[in-house]
Amino acid sequence: MTKRTPYAQASKLLLRNTLLDGLRELLTLRDWSKVTMADVAKHAGLSRQTVYNEFGSRHGLAQAYALRLVEVYTAEIGAAVDAHENDLDRALVDGFVRFFTGAATDPMIASLLSGEANPDLHRLITTDAAPLIAAAKTRLTEVVEGSWIAVPADKAERIAGAIARMALSYVAMPPEVPAEEVAANLAAIFGPAIRETSEG
Repeated sequence: MTKRTPYAQASKLLLRNTLLDGLRELLTLRDWSKVTMADVAKHAGLSRQTVYNEFGSRHGLAQAYALRLVEVYTAEIGAAVDAHENDLDRALVDGFVRFFTGAATDPMIASLLSGEANPDLHRLITTDAAPLIAAAKTRLTEVVEGSWIAVPADKAERIAGAIARMALSYVAMPPEVPAEEVAANLAAIFGPAIRETSEG
């Protein structure tokens, strides 16, 4: 029997996704520094107070958006692992390429890198990055431990944490060479480490 999501929870998720989808659309039109909570509310056809109730502050809005990106990108890495069963190197390369491709096209990340004064976004991936790292680490632990990669539980968090921190560093400073080249280099680093933990 399929477990149903309670109405209140489903309604809250719908509201949050509607607001975050609206923010993404606004960011394709203007820089983050020029987007206000009122803009997000108006775009969604809701009150400004509703946006504040949901996210608390502009920083909370940006963090919620970034956490959703974590979900999307880690899901892409998980999909890459599923698509290349028993081929660790191809799975890693594909996963990293998907991550770099997604990051390169996201408008919030574009605002972060555009040269505009966005100190709040920089804090989000530096001094205030703990929630993003924790979320990515949790999801990536599930991928490397629960998939065919089967990294032992006592080592999965270590591998996942390293990948999460590496990924965040590339958001702050994207690679200057093709994504495929960087992905291959990262696979060459993480592949042996994963094999060692699995065999050990």
